[in-house]
Amino acid sequence: MRLVSCARLAPFAAIALGGCMQAQAPSIPLFGSYFPAWLACAVVGILGAVLVRVVFVFIGLDDRLPLRLFVYVCLAAGIAFATSLLFFGN
Repeated sequence: MRLVSCARLAPFAAIALGGCMQAQAPSIPLFGSYFPAWLACAVVGILGAVLVRVVFVFIGLDDRLPLRLFVYVCLAAGIAFATSLLFFGN
């Protein structure tokens, strides 16, 4: 019975792992060592969200946002994903 259930899950595992390949993770050579690119994109996203918050406070839009934390986290993630696609996407 257990073998049958594992055999049923094998196609789902193949589909889930279909995008994986034997490539190196994107990295940035920095000060003689390799810095992970996802971390650099996260820093750019956080700094971008802080900059957007400063602009929102300046124009008075920050007080009108319903879920501020959610909005700024999504902005940071969006900026980080866009940075990743722009610099490291194929």
